[in-house]
Amino acid sequence: MPDKVRIGIVGCGAISHQYLTNIPKFPILQVVALADLIRERCESRKREFGLDGVRICTTRQMMKDDNVEVILNLTWPKAHVPVGMQAVRAGKHHFSEKPLGINLREGKRLYEGARAKGLTMGCAPDTFLGAGIQTARKAIDDGLIGRPVAFTAFMMGRGVETWHPNPPFYYEPGGGPMLDMGPYYLTALLNLLGPIKRVSGYTSIAIPSRLITHKNKDGTPGPLFGQTITVTTPDHVCGLIEFASGVVGAIITTFATRFATYDGKQPITVYGSDGTLKVPDPNGFDGPVHIRKEADADWVEVPHAFVPGYGRAVGLADMCYAIRTGRNHRANIDQAFVVLQAMQGFLDSSVKGKAIMPKTPYQRPAAMPAHLPFGTLDA
Repeated sequence: MPDKVRIGIVGCGAISHQYLTNIPKFPILQVVALADLIRERCESRKREFGLDGVRICTTRQMMKDDNVEVILNLTWPKAHVPVGMQAVRAGKHHFSEKPLGINLREGKRLYEGARAKGLTMGCAPDTFLGAGIQTARKAIDDGLIGRPVAFTAFMMGRGVETWHPNPPFYYEPGGGPMLDMGPYYLTALLNLLGPIKRVSGYTSIAIPSRLITHKNKDGTPGPLFGQTITVTTPDHVCGLIEFASGVVGAIITTFATRFATYDGKQPITVYGSDGTLKVPDPNGFDGPVHIRKEADADWVEVPHAFVPGYGRAVGLADMCYAIRTGRNHRANIDQAFVVLQAMQGFLDSSVKGKAIMPKTPYQRPAAMPAHLPFGTLDA
């Protein structure tokens, strides 16, 4: 077993609960420090998860702490690059929540900074490492639907102002359904179908004004209840993708529909020359995979071919194994930057009226190991 990798977490908000729940499942990981603009959040997480001996500090102090090897950046999207650049300047490896940046210019600065210093950097989502997407990938690679020809991918809903306590960011540049949810879908599609050749997009602001109706758990009005949001970024995005393999299909992400009649449990469908594959929700880890061929009377479930039960932090653990062994990791910065290029490409294409070609080469990461015990990602 390699030596544990010492983790400092920046950002102890809602998503940190999922990471701290899953980190103990991976023997490679050890949390040694917590930082947040609101110190009470760190103290709350420390009590909740029994993190005795874990240091509470400022982000600046964490960057100077030689005991911290990897920064886990769980801040809100607008802080991903500023915190990431602090890690780069400090010479620390770094794993960030999605997206890599709120626009391509910002993301490129972090991407190039980390590469120039030879630092290992990863980025969510890591849901594609779960048994669901990994099994779907194996089904395609094994030729179970023949040659992939087309796909559809849908993420359709009404938005976040009814349930999120602080929704305005989701309707500003850097937010919207594509920057918020697109990383899950595009990362899954890249792992299923390989490199992207070009994208084109069509976008709109379908609902220009949003009323915040979020309420607290006790039913009282939330902190911004009754306020109006003026939407300044597309809340409806339709993208077309041509993959290098020749597969062509459509992705729709929207915050402008109610009661959409698509299959939310299997929102991605890949159509092949010999069959059709239904892919589980890429915002989860272990959803079901189904195939149907001409002779089948109904959909046939494909048994999971990889270890189930992983959650957020598996990408971080995989990166930390890679730091110790020198191999490539899977939820890597190259992949995250290609995803950001595609998302920005949809928005730019809609404005410019032409297709956009991502410029960064992409190679699918290795499939997850299926023969190792739960929590162990290297032999």
